Amino acid sequence: MNLAACREGCRNETRAVSRFLMGLCLVAAAMRPTAAGADEKKPVENDYYRLSTFQIPDGVVLEAGAFQLMPDGKLAIASRRGEIWMVSDPFSGQVQASQFKRYAHGLHEVLGLAEKDGWLYLVQRCDVSRIRDTDGDGVADVFEVVNDEWEISGDYHEYAFGSKFDKEGNLWIVLCLTGSFSSETKYRGWCVRITPDGKLIPTCSGVRSPGGIGADLNGDMFYTDNQGPWNGTCSLKHLIPGKFVGHPGGFRWYELAAPFIGPKPREPQDGSRFILEAKKIPEYEPPSILFPYGKMGQSASGIAVDQSAGKFGPFAGQMFVGDQTFSTVMRCALEKVDGHFQGACFPFREGFGSGTLALEMSSRGSLFVGGTNRGWGSRGPKPFAVERLDWTGKVPFEIHSMKALSDGFELTFTQPVAAESAEQVGSYTMSSYTYIFQAAYGSPVVDESTPVIEKAVVSADGKSVRLVVQGLKAGNIHELHAKGVRSRQGVPLLHDAAYYTLNFLPQ
Repeated sequence: MNLAACREGCRNETRAVSRFLMGLCLVAAAMRPTAAGADEKKPVENDYYRLSTFQIPDGVVLEAGAFQLMPDGKLAIASRRGEIWMVSDPFSGQVQASQFKRYAHGLHEVLGLAEKDGWLYLVQRCDVSRIRDTDGDGVADVFEVVNDEWEISGDYHEYAFGSKFDKEGNLWIVLCLTGSFSSETKYRGWCVRITPDGKLIPTCSGVRSPGGIGADLNGDMFYTDNQGPWNGTCSLKHLIPGKFVGHPGGFRWYELAAPFIGPKPREPQDGSRFILEAKKIPEYEPPSILFPYGKMGQSASGIAVDQSAGKFGPFAGQMFVGDQTFSTVMRCALEKVDGHFQGACFPFREGFGSGTLALEMSSRGSLFVGGTNRGWGSRGPKPFAVERLDWTGKVPFEIHSMKALSDGFELTFTQPVAAESAEQVGSYTMSSYTYIFQAAYGSPVVDESTPVIEKAVVSADGKSVRLVVQGLKAGNIHELHAKGVRSRQGVPLLHDAAYYTLNFLPQ
């Protein structure tokens, strides 16, 4: 054999060995569960929840401030610029501009819609009105003012966010302070209710700068408030008639509210902590969930509850909350401890086209999302957007809920966990911190500590894990990361973070 033939034979043998070794690798890979460290296999949000963007008619600036599904199947969309549009077949695969028709205009920053008895009720900056189309041409022709007892000054921050009807037929409205700071204008910084006969009932004081309002499945009403004076970070707050929710700027209106509400509470101590003041001021209801600033967003906004009974995936009954700056939707799982709501927030979906503002969940399991950058900027690059989020039918591997125990937390998961990963305390990390309750704008993170996870116990069905934790601190956010936990199929968590606001320790 000559030298060339010898070299060619060696090359052929090397190729054969390489092919054999590669085959062994492929077989081994096929026999392994999905590798947690294999980036190409790592799940992404779009695998489970897909975005559809509505094509808005040319020349229309539709900064969606509220949605309402109508009895005829159309979707009413209120624009922050004072228009209401009706969209036919809003569940179609791709909503086209031809499906939009303007229903009303000349209104003033509509941030609440609700339908009843053929009327579309709207909460605009200056009042609650109702409108309807009596001649069937698809355009509203009757406009009536229901209540206009609060006042406005012309300051652009004087938002009025309105709820759907509650069980008694009331609309709940949260009124932003003038400039987000003061209350020289009647009922600014308050939550009020409008009764079925059009009367205004002062309901709660202490509102600063709301971004949305909505009820849970049982009818308990919540709103989002934004970072600023007396709000160290953005939060989700429970509205209970007669309670004070944190900002004393509107205390001057207790004199007017006296026939409907209790006495004016004492003013909170500047520089204190939320939970300390809750112990001293009986009327004060601390935030149910604090959204860690810069981690879960910077401008909490609209609220929607999953009322679809499973058509939106495994989170039935939970709340979804938007963030305007981050252009995201968060997920919230609440529980009651000592008679107060508290719970955890989780990342859910990012990538919306503009700054998330209005949310509306349908019973069919679609989440409508309205966006605007409002001139403030947002991660979503567009100045405005209307989108729909739909579940693909695939169940993501997620922390479903996080509940407080006297000695730790119980985590539930959407899929069974692999015990060998979930029982390792090294699969988890936890930190604890809070914010100052102060008159100054916002707050740095304070009272930081590192609780120790001593034990992780997996349930027999693999759907829950009990964490025994040393160093829990009432009043603090407990930030958990579960990067090491895997499903029984070897899949990592879609989102490994949870942020629990531990106001009260269960006994």
